[in-house]
Amino acid sequence: MDADRRSAKRKKFTYYMLVLDANTLQLIGYLTQISEVGIQVDSEKPISVNENFKLRVDLTPEIANKTMMVFNGRSKWCQPDRLEPNSFNVGFEVTLLSRDDAVIYNRMIEKYASDRSW
Repeated sequence: MDADRRSAKRKKFTYYMLVLDANTLQLIGYLTQISEVGIQVDSEKPISVNENFKLRVDLTPEIANKTMMVFNGRSKWCQPDRLEPNSFNVGFEVTLLSRDDAVIYNRMIEKYASDRSW
């Protein structure tokens, strides 16, 4: 099952979008990749693996009629960024989305994700 989830096609995220811890409102990082099952975030600090989070993403009017989306995620991996030594790449599995938020999440992929490699 995990191998299937990991093989989900990831796309670069082309919009500058913050990811916050919804409980503390502390910045976790910036969304850099997205797939149907998870997100990658660039963070200034390492994130513990296999930890559950309530994640918050502020939304644009182009994709939703509400200002933010809160969903459950689990940190799956964390590694130093290859190009920026003071930054970390963190993978989160999206573990719970409401039906309405799943529509918004898919709209985020359609609107702001790109197959283009940089």
